[in-house]
Amino acid sequence: MSFLDTRVPAVLLRIDQNPFHHGTLGAVRSLGRAGVEVHVVADSAKSPIHASRYVRQMHPPPLPGASPDDILVVLRRVADRIARPAVLVPMDDASAIAVGRMRDELTPAYLLPTMPSTLPERVADKAELAAVCASADVPHPVTLIPDSPARVADDARQLGLPLVAKWSRPWLLPAGSGLRSTALVRSMQQARELYLRTEEAGSRLLLQAYLPPGPDRDWFFHGYADHSGTVRAGGPGRKQLAWPRGAGLTAVGCWTPNPQVQALAERLTGELGYRGIFDLDFRRCGATGRYHLLDFNPRPGAQFRLFADSAGLDVVRALHLDLTGRPLPDGAPMAGRAFVVENYAPLAVLRAAPGGRELAWYARDDRVPGWAMWALWCRHVSRRLRERLGATAAPPAPRPIPRAVSPSLTDNEKASS
Repeated sequence: MSFLDTRVPAVLLRIDQNPFHHGTLGAVRSLGRAGVEVHVVADSAKSPIHASRYVRQMHPPPLPGASPDDILVVLRRVADRIARPAVLVPMDDASAIAVGRMRDELTPAYLLPTMPSTLPERVADKAELAAVCASADVPHPVTLIPDSPARVADDARQLGLPLVAKWSRPWLLPAGSGLRSTALVRSMQQARELYLRTEEAGSRLLLQAYLPPGPDRDWFFHGYADHSGTVRAGGPGRKQLAWPRGAGLTAVGCWTPNPQVQALAERLTGELGYRGIFDLDFRRCGATGRYHLLDFNPRPGAQFRLFADSAGLDVVRALHLDLTGRPLPDGAPMAGRAFVVENYAPLAVLRAAPGGRELAWYARDDRVPGWAMWALWCRHVSRRLRERLGATAAPPAPRPIPRAVSPSLTDNEKASS
């Protein structure tokens, strides 16, 4: 018998159209295996998630760039289809922010943690996070916000190169723009070029002191702050391999006890009065040994299933239990447990895992999404290779032959000739 209240369904919401978002599949499986009816509001056309045996129904998501009102219409439509209160689980920052803003309109159709409606947006905003860390006495890299091209150069000189450039609100970046939420900047010119795209990016550009990566320097903490503010489930983990290397998502991670990281996470969420699921990213400074908070994500991290304890509790199950008034079981941490994303770290799947391991895509009881992922991934890689080979093979554009200009032509006539 499930220890979750299976009378209460769950709705997973994801606005981001990334077809390789394995965290959503992890949430589907975690709740579905416990007997919960799972509905997913996300793009299903190119995603393997719809193939999971644990999905009760896929629902059309809001269109890219949808307003909060548009998202509210979609969620109300789903609520009418389900016809009973459901636990709502935002799976990306844009979803978490929209749900926070609309909390009053979404209840009682959806069960949600109680916290200030603007808090998810405040912690997800990279500019606001620096102030949040200062107020909670949590280390954070020195961050400057230039307000002019000239200021970009001054700030870059103050921080030193290389430095990190971040967009304050990365969920606003337009698809197809080529802009990344975070970039390593190695020249003044690169910093200026990014600043000049501020209007296109939709939020402010931040310049941040660079903390070099190194062995045992990249850490994360996943947790659930319950109705009383106590951090339950989850734990600290060490990023062993990233994709892209050095500054990307966790491709291989390990559940590793770290009292310092745990204390920082509990202090920060306690100071903020945060309630719900959260995912924090830290980097340890090689010079001082201090752990600096890099990101606060107000939703499940993609590798949250790493932290499934001996009682089977993870942060998504903790949310469902807490919001339905059920006690959370006391399980033991599974230190040494590993998590591997197969398409980003295929060789890691072959290594021994004495502490146990969970794969992002493959599961014995739910094989089809893994097969679908590999088919989709092969097409994705092939397309990227063709694009690169095409760009390399393309002949250089012919140089224009200069035209003779009569000395009697005026400047305007020269321009039009």
